[in-house]
Amino acid sequence: MREDPSLAILRLTAGYGDVPVLMGIEIVVNQNEMVAIVGPNGAGKSTLLRCISGLIKIRGGEIWFQGRKISDLNYLEIVKMGIIHCQEGGKVFPEMDTEDNLLIGGYLLSKSERKKQLDFVYNLFPRLKERRNQMAGTLSGGERQMVSLGLALMSKPKLLMMDEPSLGLAPIVKKTIFGTIEAIKREQKMSILLVEQDAYSALELAERSYVLDSGKVAMEAYSKALLENADFKKIYLGV
Repeated sequence: MREDPSLAILRLTAGYGDVPVLMGIEIVVNQNEMVAIVGPNGAGKSTLLRCISGLIKIRGGEIWFQGRKISDLNYLEIVKMGIIHCQEGGKVFPEMDTEDNLLIGGYLLSKSERKKQLDFVYNLFPRLKERRNQMAGTLSGGERQMVSLGLALMSKPKLLMMDEPSLGLAPIVKKTIFGTIEAIKREQKMSILLVEQDAYSALELAERSYVLDSGKVAMEAYSKALLENADFKKIYLGV
């Protein structure tokens, strides 16, 4: 018998003020599955993640996580359930050093679990171990993105949501970030929801993908099928 999905979004509507952004979104993420959300700027990808994490209130529909309705919970309750939202832009606590930034993410863990998870993050990002005593605000953009992702991983999430992890990064750093995401997918038992402007790279990583366009799901398929879909490549990849 197939397990219940990790995340189920049903008929979701949301927006800002009088402006609708998401209209009737339906998305499923299965247990330990990586799903990509791609689409043009302004399609509602980041808004979708904010709805799931409780940062904005939805207008209609439902969000379920591991069999529990969460669309009426606040963001602190949602975090405690194991849903972690790594926001775009490599957000860090700039006046704290790298290691203290990471340890904040593990505040709900026991001391031994926190140490184990910190070792895991340092293994993923050796650069952060080298910079562990450096103020996070003085790190490069790529290093701040590593800290942001490492902080998210410190809590041992059940569902990790990443919003544009490669945004603004140099190609070589971008490659490192995507390689790390692949390692997380391989080594950690969690579900992953990846929002990424670089659609090709996202589809290469994820098992399944949804295409958002103008606040609606325009396509959904196994990622390999989308990469071979002529309409998708023409409209969303420009090839």
